[in-house]
Amino acid sequence: MPLSCSALSSPSALTVLVIRTSGVMQLSASSRALISTRLTSSTTRPLLTVRSRLLSRSSGSERARAYSTNVESSARASRNLPLAALLLAGGVSLGYYLATIRSDRAVTQNRARSDLNSTYGSPDDFAKAIDELRSTFPHEGAVTTDPEDLEVHGFSENDYHPSSHPSVVVFPSSTDDVVKIVKIAVKYKMPVIPYSGATSLEGHFRAPTVGGICVDLSQMDKIIEIHEADSDVVCQPGLRWMDLNEHLQKKGIPLFFPLDPAPGATIGGMLSTGCSGIVVTIRLAPVLPTNVAVVQFPDVRSATEAVIEVVNSGVGIQCVELCDDQFMRATNAYGMSTRKWPEKDSLFFKFQGPTPRSLQETADIVKKITAKHGGTGFSLARNDKEAHDLWMDRKNALYSSLAILPGARGWSTDVCVPISRLPDLVYGTKKDLEEHGLVSTIVGHVGDGNFHALLLFRNEEELEAAHAAVDRMVKRAIALDGTCTGEHGVGIGKRAYLYEELGEGTVELMKTIKKAIDPLNLFNPGKLYPDKPDTSKKDH
Repeated sequence: MPLSCSALSSPSALTVLVIRTSGVMQLSASSRALISTRLTSSTTRPLLTVRSRLLSRSSGSERARAYSTNVESSARASRNLPLAALLLAGGVSLGYYLATIRSDRAVTQNRARSDLNSTYGSPDDFAKAIDELRSTFPHEGAVTTDPEDLEVHGFSENDYHPSSHPSVVVFPSSTDDVVKIVKIAVKYKMPVIPYSGATSLEGHFRAPTVGGICVDLSQMDKIIEIHEADSDVVCQPGLRWMDLNEHLQKKGIPLFFPLDPAPGATIGGMLSTGCSGIVVTIRLAPVLPTNVAVVQFPDVRSATEAVIEVVNSGVGIQCVELCDDQFMRATNAYGMSTRKWPEKDSLFFKFQGPTPRSLQETADIVKKITAKHGGTGFSLARNDKEAHDLWMDRKNALYSSLAILPGARGWSTDVCVPISRLPDLVYGTKKDLEEHGLVSTIVGHVGDGNFHALLLFRNEEELEAAHAAVDRMVKRAIALDGTCTGEHGVGIGKRAYLYEELGEGTVELMKTIKKAIDPLNLFNPGKLYPDKPDTSKKDH
């Protein structure tokens, strides 16, 4: 997808730098000229409250990242502090940035050397930073170094990454608080790691080995303004998407946030990982009547081919989820479902339409299409409660899947391809996992072209087998014109694949822009930006 430069061409002092990628990013000569011009411009000014439009689910792994180039000293870096604060307050990976850009000479130097800083303050520096944080935020509970709190903020049962604890956790309640935290971080050269819903699956909130300041955004969870006529909302990054929808429902506002990630996910975290296509703005969708249907298939290829035809038919589909036979077996084993499911590859459809008649018409069309692809047992919910119960079986994916192999941990990964390539990807992945004897479940937002696999392991040998399978899965997706992640984000686990997916030129440009915004590499170091490929070893 070409670089989006509409904001860069604006004469306004408010410059919004948004790079949108899906597959290989292509930069035209005019785009490069625009970037160069704007990166060497005079001081720009941030929009300190992000006005968010909630977008409906889009295809691919469309992500926004804001990056830049370098300055030499922490004194110069401190001039970028409001930018840094906003970067964190918006979920780290994107936002609106204040940047006092350096001279043309500095930009040229940094283009020639795009490696990122890895030298931070000493233990004494970090101790002084913690003392200053305590004096800056003296109220109880605002700053903690309690070992239990550090463990919570540096470890997750939901992924395979080793724990890595921060040195201190701070709980800001405003953008001004974040500005103060980042000023202290720059003063003592201490890394800063954001933490919101903690549902990340690729290690996004792990601290670097030297430690750092964990900025817990859970208190920045306010809804600031709702613009019903404009279908958008202004909110803080720690707001959970389910709380937003519940608030809109209680207010009687016939709009909702239409994405459907993990129940605890926050708006800031979703922006950070590019969850199903969110860029800088998120749009509210109208609330329409819905219903849920489930249908079984002889194999995942038949199921995904049916999805392509259903989506292209134009009927009212809000979501369509693939759940393979192992997932259906796991759901039965978990015991929380209201029914006993056939243990076959299945599709869960959520229909939407303005009237009951439109919902029934959609159901009839989908039933006919799925039958053509070998679908059987088409079941349509008879009321709202039954529809809710059916959909919750899909939402319990992680815990249901863990039930089929007691004592196991799960390596959850996702990839995404153009929807026309999805049957090859899903079928090839499932066959590969079976051939290697790996216990796994596959679920996915197949209407988007992305799917998730949870690979279960109980020991180091099985972990290595899972690692190799994920590597093959990602490379299979990239070979099919896809991306290494559709929803989970790059984080630690997927950064090694960016050179292969985007090309060296794009990755080095990303690093160059990153250095202008974050010359000391304080903001969540070790994530996203890969080391240069080394053919003698793999860095996942």
